[in-house]
Amino acid sequence: MDFFSIDVETANADYSSICQIGIAEFKDGELVGKWVSLVNPETHFDDMNYEIHGIGPDEVEDAPKFNELHSELYDKLKGSIVVHHMPFDRVAMKRVCDKYNFKTIDAKWLDSARIVKRVWSQFSKKGYGLKNVSNFLNIDFKHHDALEDAIAAGKIIVAASNESTLNIDELLVRVEQPVDPNYSSYAKSLNFEPNENGKLFGEHVVFTGELSMPRKDIAQIAANIGCTVKDSVTKKTTILVIGIQDESKLNGYTKSSKHRKAEEMISNGANITILSEQDFVSIYED
Repeated sequence: MDFFSIDVETANADYSSICQIGIAEFKDGELVGKWVSLVNPETHFDDMNYEIHGIGPDEVEDAPKFNELHSELYDKLKGSIVVHHMPFDRVAMKRVCDKYNFKTIDAKWLDSARIVKRVWSQFSKKGYGLKNVSNFLNIDFKHHDALEDAIAAGKIIVAASNESTLNIDELLVRVEQPVDPNYSSYAKSLNFEPNENGKLFGEHVVFTGELSMPRKDIAQIAANIGCTVKDSVTKKTTILVIGIQDESKLNGYTKSSKHRKAEEMISNGANITILSEQDFVSIYED
């Protein structure tokens, strides 16, 4: 059970805007190393992101930029198994490497959320967020601190290995198999039924703003990776994908009503991830 686990925090909805990276190293299933750094994302901070993780411009003023950290991170992680909880951290690392024209870190990536869905049946469709699973496993951590989240994701993998009796290499195989081993067919093309074996199965996604492709096309992409597509932000919403905001149509606001409602719900404790269209499509293409 030798692997690294990683988590990042971002300054805004663009997942290349990394402002903190945390890495935990596990050997034989035991935590043996910790690495964490604030990052100057060279971009603006959204108030909502600051409310979530408490990192803002003042905190990163003297922090290194990602181009100063890439070489160290690449050397540390290359060729290793790297655990992350949900696709977003992996996407963020890819997007920030693209931003600086650096090569993407060459590693075997393992999504602990997808493993959770396969090991514990009660989480196969919902409730597989990092905080909820950590509570279930009695893992004590400070959520939305990159290092703490990385450690929690690593401990989840160790617990999943113990529960399933699968080693880390076997988990890499299991994650590519159906959640239900008896399930043999993917969602039909040309409809928006969520693919039960998609990497985001169980997520409820809403789109807002002007997108680069027709809504039916991106809705099909969402269904292919497991999402249930809805028109409105509700208590079931888990992902909001934002396109270009036409301020002439926003009645004096800078964000759409869906975006504002999602942020209000997040402030009240809802677990909603806000993504740019580019980041969402990157999950599909990955």
